[in-house]
Amino acid sequence: MGKILIIADIKDKCYAIPRGLQLAAKLGQDVEVVAFIYAPLKQLKVGAAEQVDIRQRLLAEREQDVRARIDKFRQSDQKVSLKVVWEKDIDRWVRKHCVAEKYLGVVKTGNRSESLVHTSTDWQLLRECPAPVLLVAEKKWHRARPVLVTLDLSSSLASKRALNHKVLGAAQRLAEALGVELEIITAIEIPTLLSDLDLVDPIAYVKEAKEDMKPQIRKLAAAYDIPEKAFHCKRGPVERVITSRAARVRAQIVVMGTVARKGVKARLLGNTAERVLRHMKTDVVAIKP
Repeated sequence: MGKILIIADIKDKCYAIPRGLQLAAKLGQDVEVVAFIYAPLKQLKVGAAEQVDIRQRLLAEREQDVRARIDKFRQSDQKVSLKVVWEKDIDRWVRKHCVAEKYLGVVKTGNRSESLVHTSTDWQLLRECPAPVLLVAEKKWHRARPVLVTLDLSSSLASKRALNHKVLGAAQRLAEALGVELEIITAIEIPTLLSDLDLVDPIAYVKEAKEDMKPQIRKLAAAYDIPEKAFHCKRGPVERVITSRAARVRAQIVVMGTVARKGVKARLLGNTAERVLRHMKTDVVAIKP
């Protein structure tokens, strides 16, 4: 049976631990919390033995702080282990750890900023972590609100359709565990170049796209016992459609698939999940193929 890995917040604010523990309790899963700490001790003008002492003291203080947070939010019968790691490269450690052990997901407080010269831990985990990643927002988690799942119903690629199944199945299990409704949204995005040059009729384009999506909707609805009316297709850029729908229904979690790009292309363009995260004000689960 898998576990949920929670990355403890470094700052005073604490979002990942309470929400991760709550989610794990709902899913009936054990939890492992990992807390990172690092300081360039070699720059200090002290001996090797004193550096070791400083490191051990910092590790002990970090463990005491995080354990207090865990004790505050865990349920009485919840199994939670804690690992404190001296590590600067957080995303690399998490990726390697997720390859070595089986996790149902990784929970981390989201940091929504990025520049061209710096790739945040969030983006690295979204692109390369083998386990699903839940980035939690700083706002309170409204348990009465639905889970919103985003699908790409316009693609004819077998890989994209398989990812739709994986994402929808995960979202359905999450909604059932939380005891909330499941909302499904897909965006119909008219290519900008065609629209700018008036080469397509937007109304006809959207109508045709919806007709093309109907067979996929019928298959998914039948496979997961979901009414077809639960599938909503809206025109517009993907990030705008998803964030608008999430705000309208006040979704507590958005579940989406993400296919990573590499190198400079990923930095300059990002993928759909990253574009959505720049605008999203709620928790997001990113699932890879």
